[in-house]
Amino acid sequence: MFTGVIRAMGTVQSIRRGSTSARLVLKAPDLPRPISNGSSICVNGVCLTVAKCDDTNIEYDVVPETLSRSTLGNLSVGDRVNLEPSLRMGDPLDGHMVQGHVDGTAQVREIRVNDDGHVIELLADESLISFTIPKGSIAVDGVSLTVVDVSNDVFSIAIIPTTLKETTLGLLKVNDKVNIETDILARTIVTTMKRWRSSPAESSITMDMLREQGFF
Repeated sequence: MFTGVIRAMGTVQSIRRGSTSARLVLKAPDLPRPISNGSSICVNGVCLTVAKCDDTNIEYDVVPETLSRSTLGNLSVGDRVNLEPSLRMGDPLDGHMVQGHVDGTAQVREIRVNDDGHVIELLADESLISFTIPKGSIAVDGVSLTVVDVSNDVFSIAIIPTTLKETTLGLLKVNDKVNIETDILARTIVTTMKRWRSSPAESSITMDMLREQGFF
């Protein structure tokens, strides 16, 4: 598990593609050590397992499914990425509960900088929008953020100066793609309600039924 609070940024050193996976090498001297082989680190919102690590570089094996379903497959040498080590027992939960399981990608439609701050509008698939709630939590390239507004297939996020400086979100341009992980609580509730509505045996959602399922 992760919190969506980025601890460091890394730089892509190389991506070596094989027949069954790719070896991703990141230069990340600012991420606190020690880092054990086999530990989990969230890279731009994607939970990856450390294959090798030294004082400067961290290496990961990335399977084709991950490359195709996230923006990691589009990374190039020199690109910057957000990094967060997995949450440990007793660590503060400053963001929200993030799994590192990307639901999909969204595209930057507009970037506005005005009196309201730095606002980014993102174009997303309907499957993501259905779990995206105004004032709810969302992880964008691994960064825990609050949704400002949702309209049809677009949602917006507001970025504070510290986040712009310490994450890759300050580098985004129009048409760039980002990894999206919707909030697990919203996803669970919406999916459960849809399942109940589609089941003939549970076609009527009542207060008693919700209590039995632990919603109250």
